[in-house]
Amino acid sequence: MPDSPRRDHVCAGSLTAVVDIDAAIGFVVAHGDAVERARLSWLRTGASPSAETLDSAEVGQTLGGGWPASWGDEVASVDATCFRLAELDDLGALSRPAARRALDWLAAGQRQDGCWEEDAALADVAPEWARPGDPEARLYLTASAAFWLTVAGLDARAAGPLDHRVGGAYAGVVHAAGQALAAHLNPDGSWPSYLATGWLSAAVLHRQQLFYESARIKAVLAERIPQASPTDAAWLAATLRRVGVDEQEWTLVAARRRLAETQRSDGGWTSDDGHQFDVHTTLAAIRAFR
Repeated sequence: MPDSPRRDHVCAGSLTAVVDIDAAIGFVVAHGDAVERARLSWLRTGASPSAETLDSAEVGQTLGGGWPASWGDEVASVDATCFRLAELDDLGALSRPAARRALDWLAAGQRQDGCWEEDAALADVAPEWARPGDPEARLYLTASAAFWLTVAGLDARAAGPLDHRVGGAYAGVVHAAGQALAAHLNPDGSWPSYLATGWLSAAVLHRQQLFYESARIKAVLAERIPQASPTDAAWLAATLRRVGVDEQEWTLVAARRRLAETQRSDGGWTSDDGHQFDVHTTLAAIRAFR
């Protein structure tokens, strides 16, 4: 007899929602490319990817250390580099030289106010969430860069002395970013930027032990979760779990319940960015339940 499908139950009050993880795994196997299937293997079993797969995941890195976006020609992008670091994280590859160079590039790009912006050369081609000079984009990129420097610092061990505080080699950079993010919070816990800025900021502030500020953000997010898209619910849950937020914390329970409500019959979840990113969203959901 074959094993019965593994299902994860999410309890919220008196209601229980079920996510079919085996179906999600099957969707990635059926529709993912070689890198995406390798990400699945690492998330499931910690299996090391092949050298060829890692080379494929790291391709296109600039000499400075960042990766360019599809819309940015050869100019390295903060947004694209953070996206690539997320893929490498799913391959257990944040300690490899490519990731180290990328993290060093991010750290070196922090501005005096603790924030990040895209290169001015990208002003005419960058999407709104990455547009240089836009304050909402600046806050989003700051939260994204600070998140990856927070979670990767100790593993990446960039050039120079390792600092054992949060962020490791990038502790000072992450601290400055955390202060900048906290300073932009409104009295009601909201923030003047995109929704994703909220959960990325909450994760950074959680690791900075600014628990009150992080909780204020999560209270605002909780109001949005019942209507969240699968992409947002998966990204939120995977982000908070990555920094060690307890899986029984109410924001995470709500996000995982939303994933249970939005899983398709084929096991996957629909991406906000088009069907070509459905596998990426499904991998994020798997990470949220990992």
